[in-house]
Amino acid sequence: MRPHQIIGAMSIEDFQKIMDAIEAESPEAAQSTTVAAAQVLKFRPKFLLKQAPAKRLNSVKGALSRVTASALAEELLAVYFLKCRLPLLTEWLDLMGLEHEDGILTQDEVPVPDADELKAKVATFRGGDDPGERELLLRVFNAQTAIEWPALDELLAA
Repeated sequence: MRPHQIIGAMSIEDFQKIMDAIEAESPEAAQSTTVAAAQVLKFRPKFLLKQAPAKRLNSVKGALSRVTASALAEELLAVYFLKCRLPLLTEWLDLMGLEHEDGILTQDEVPVPDADELKAKVATFRGGDDPGERELLLRVFNAQTAIEWPALDELLAA
């Protein structure tokens, strides 16, 4: 699943939760996402910014659900986990033994784990609190352009 597909499959309530969290932690990221979404929709940014909040949210979600906005969707989801859910992100990266600095991978190449080891670690990670956020993190991690783990694709499809 690509980042735009992850956002497209989300309920509007889940997308609202993400946007609210980003707005609280990084208002400039929320604003720039809205402006970029306006460009995807071929709207003037002022037009989108002046829409009623619910309508604006639907417009932004719709824009980020487009194939052409996949990079923007990836960036938004990265901001969400780096700014709003960093402890969960670092838990996953530490569990996988991936080198990172405050949630940002520092390795030039991300090693592909053994399928059985990955399956066990995903099961461990899924067993923690807030299963919805954990599943979202796994999908977002897997959707990154730097990650090509076929075994994770299979685990997430099951």
